[in-house]
Amino acid sequence: MWKLNQFNYSRKPSDEICIGELLLGGDQPVRIQSMASTDTNDIANSVAQCLRIVEAGGELVRFTTQGIREAESAGKIHAALRAQNCNVPLVADIHFNANAADVAATKVEKVRINPGNYVGSIKIGDNSDYTDEEFETEYQKVRARFIPFLNICKEHNTAIRIGVNHGSLSERMMNRFGDTSLGMVESCMEFLKICHEENFHNLIISMKTSNTVMMVQTVRLLVQAMEKVDMHYPLHLGVTEAGDGEDGRIKSAVGIGALLNDGIGDTIRVSLSEEPEAEIPVAALLVKYISEKKNHIPIKAMESPKYSRFEYSRRKSQKVGNIGGENVPIIVSSKGNHAIVPDYILEGNTIISADGKKYGIYTASDIAKINFEINFVRMQFSDLTTNTIDALKQNNNIVILLETNHQNSVGEQRAFFHTLLNEDCNTPVILCRKYSENELQYLQIKSAADLGILFIDGFGDGILLENEGVISSEAVNSVAFGILQASRVRTTKTEFISCPSCGRTMFNLQTVVAKVKARTSHLTGLKIGIMGCIVNGIGEMADADYGYVGAGRGKVSLYKKKECMERNIPEDEAVEKLIDIIKINGDWHE
Repeated sequence: MWKLNQFNYSRKPSDEICIGELLLGGDQPVRIQSMASTDTNDIANSVAQCLRIVEAGGELVRFTTQGIREAESAGKIHAALRAQNCNVPLVADIHFNANAADVAATKVEKVRINPGNYVGSIKIGDNSDYTDEEFETEYQKVRARFIPFLNICKEHNTAIRIGVNHGSLSERMMNRFGDTSLGMVESCMEFLKICHEENFHNLIISMKTSNTVMMVQTVRLLVQAMEKVDMHYPLHLGVTEAGDGEDGRIKSAVGIGALLNDGIGDTIRVSLSEEPEAEIPVAALLVKYISEKKNHIPIKAMESPKYSRFEYSRRKSQKVGNIGGENVPIIVSSKGNHAIVPDYILEGNTIISADGKKYGIYTASDIAKINFEINFVRMQFSDLTTNTIDALKQNNNIVILLETNHQNSVGEQRAFFHTLLNEDCNTPVILCRKYSENELQYLQIKSAADLGILFIDGFGDGILLENEGVISSEAVNSVAFGILQASRVRTTKTEFISCPSCGRTMFNLQTVVAKVKARTSHLTGLKIGIMGCIVNGIGEMADADYGYVGAGRGKVSLYKKKECMERNIPEDEAVEKLIDIIKINGDWHE
């Protein structure tokens, strides 16, 4: 049985499957994919966009397939691509319509189904708890409808992705397990059980949510559940509704990067509210960066029994000034004209607080000699000797600046924290990373992948992020705050939960996201969902305070949490109506 090694990187073994001519899983590289944003029935534009995705480096391309007409159109797109000598495997994305899945399985190399809405509930409109008999009856209903689909896939050598979305669990699973990681895993395992019984194994699995912490913990829980029953299906990774621009890149790198760092994942899709081909370079950079950890010098450490990779628990640290304890993680940044003011400024070998106090930076050998109000001490994992740990435990005014030069930086910094946990040492720790990037996107992806996982694991009392390239200190500071927000440990700006465009989108998503951001970006701490259609709609933005959801061509419905406040209003009125709702509920400020 495979078990994650917290400190030493290696990829989790998985079964190799075939998607057309593409091999995925096993010893194959992590495959990169995207999803078309065109109307699937628009064959010419769909083919053109698919070719752009492939040219950018995409290895699989998915098309939304709402009904049988779209399934037939996917077949036409497939034929048109083959006529142009493009052999990229196509994936049909199915929601609600099992009949469309049957047709699509004869047209393309892979079909994605969502267990949460593959078959309708037997208790529609009934909120009472499922009895064991009703729970089993609905399972048998699912099984009876799913097996014919499996047989079609067997006949046509079609692969299947069982794609569970946090926002669209079935009523039955929600009733029994709630809106939880366990509910997502149980939903998936139920379908895997049917596949196993029917001897169908050309499978890939995904567990997606816009909540990075939940996404990581759910996939880890699924891996454990599969390992217990000797299943090793390849995994597709993605953070849904990550957004656009810097936020989308950082959020994707935090969630996907955390699992890739664990060695988990066989294909990824970075879901940005941008053109699909823009997703490919981001995904490629992330995969390449994590792969550079292979064959590193081993890190020797002992995993702490106080740590759980399946639930979030922040490491307890003592309070030193405004660092550690119950304080939110802080940011140390270089001087600059920062949009979000950092908590401390780094100047040479001095750290300056917001009220102008100056603190020196010391080395591990100085620990026994210093005892000022706050003592910043640069340390690496190799500095954690018995004597050093004893000195740390005796001094309540030390803040560690944790550095690493190891090839597997995440593993080494994890080892540092696990050692502190094992030694009951509660000294607060600021994560320090230094890069040499000239392209902002590179800094966003690399730093988010390196640091986000540690905050998701409950480690870290702050970030000191430096870059020796041409990127401004203001931009570096913005990345640092973005990592904390994407890791869900500190909120300093409005969070926009916006889906990537697809053929179901009812409006120009990029334009609408820009409009909503322009009017609401000052509402710090508020979460606003911008969803192109109702398929994931209020489910995927369940974490949002307010929602803007496509309800039909030119029509929008507006939500507060999961309650619909305005239904089917004209799109050109929707942004102002959204602002009115925010104001009425007391969440607006100028």
